[in-house]
Amino acid sequence: MTRGFTPRALGEVAIRCRDYAAMVDFYENMIGLTVLENGRRGDAPQRITFFRLGESFGGHTAVLALFEDAKATARTGACSSLHHIALSLPWDEQVIAKEWLEAHDLPARFQDFDWVGWRGLFTRDPDGNTVELVAAAP
Repeated sequence: MTRGFTPRALGEVAIRCRDYAAMVDFYENMIGLTVLENGRRGDAPQRITFFRLGESFGGHTAVLALFEDAKATARTGACSSLHHIALSLPWDEQVIAKEWLEAHDLPARFQDFDWVGWRGLFTRDPDGNTVELVAAAP
């Protein structure tokens, strides 16, 4: 039997948050993502915020979902199995993004990935997770 399917794009990344309010503020106001929905879902005890990342595949919108960790047991940052999240932006906006992050006392460092023709701008979110703003070299 052959597999018969091939994933085409990323649909969603979901992160359990130790400091939910700070994380929502960071991704909305520091990174600039657009909120699709914010609040509780049904009878769920935790809050969830969905951010629009852009069009994915077949009409699906790619999202970043932040889940409030009601038990405050989420392992984040260097202790998490999440290595980092990478968000794409144009090359010419990376320097502006670096200046913005530094003006808000957030870490910001560039790393070149010559083997693939990318440059990453790395920072950290309030829970300590690494966030990369990546761009293809012109």
